[in-house]
Amino acid sequence: MHKKTFVAAAVGLGLVTLSACGSTGQSAADSKTVTLVSHDSWAVSKSVLKDFEKRSGYKVRVLKDGDAGQAVNKAILTKDNPQGDVLFGVDNTLLSRALDNGLFQPYTAKGLDKVGAQFQLDQGRHRVTPVDYGDICVNYDKAYFDRHHLTPPRSFADLAEPRYKNLLVTENAATSSPGLGFLLGSAAQFGDQGWPGYWKKLKANGVKVVDGWEQAYYQEFSGSAEGRKAGGDRPLVVSYASSPPAEVIYAKKRPATAPTGVVSGTCFRQIEFAGLLANAKNPKGAKAFLDFLVSREFQEDMPLNMFVYPVVAGAKVPADFTEYGPAARHPETMAPDKIAANRDQWVKAWTSLVLK
Repeated sequence: MHKKTFVAAAVGLGLVTLSACGSTGQSAADSKTVTLVSHDSWAVSKSVLKDFEKRSGYKVRVLKDGDAGQAVNKAILTKDNPQGDVLFGVDNTLLSRALDNGLFQPYTAKGLDKVGAQFQLDQGRHRVTPVDYGDICVNYDKAYFDRHHLTPPRSFADLAEPRYKNLLVTENAATSSPGLGFLLGSAAQFGDQGWPGYWKKLKANGVKVVDGWEQAYYQEFSGSAEGRKAGGDRPLVVSYASSPPAEVIYAKKRPATAPTGVVSGTCFRQIEFAGLLANAKNPKGAKAFLDFLVSREFQEDMPLNMFVYPVVAGAKVPADFTEYGPAARHPETMAPDKIAANRDQWVKAWTSLVLK
């Protein structure tokens, strides 16, 4: 998640990852190649991808393009001559921006009937295909709170209390999908008029803002990173409910319990989508790939690769994943039309309030 880049070094992806600025080498017009544009957290097991390539006859090439927000913005700028055929990683916080800019062409993926209606936010038009869901939540460093005999926060409101001064790091809501999700979560919690006052309190309480998730988690957070001591000094970070199981599963020496915890009262539900890009050079291959994304094989492979939950009914989730990273029971949510109506002005107001 984005998020979820623990796996980048730990999982053999079997993919060719291309620089956003570099040459793609093979022509994207090749009818036997499907080019996937994604945020940096895309991952799939080598065997699962090879099965798709063998069955479909297409080779998959991957262009990773930074955070989800960066990937969507770049896709909009290049929509007349897209970098690829499929975009994966646009989420419910950014969906209206992508749809309003005509980023996708409609396609009803085979297997979409097995995807829950609550995930089909473009139902009836099918410009995007739901792929996964998860929760953006504040994580805490258990060891820090134990050492300082301090009870971890439990809610958005707690984060503004003096005892948590200078402890929280979050991502920029203008450049990062988890940062934007955290802002929307606070707006859902405190209301249209109440969230600015809340952020004034957070700012006065020393919240630190950085560009993206990787910087926040790996450089600023004091918790463990894949079993190693992280480099930061802030014991609270905006991350995901699925970060603790990643800490356990990919640690060099597996701990008995996760070294990090989730502040369950700060969660915001995130749904990720993929879509057939307008003007894609290989729409036939793109459609086959979208079918693959909602196949049971991919959906069951996804949790331990990208640390998200499947949207297909009946898809199995590994026990390790559910034990250490259960989905939030009562996450904050927001209707897509409300996000569309308010997102840009809220981000502008947030930037003026928090960063200036």
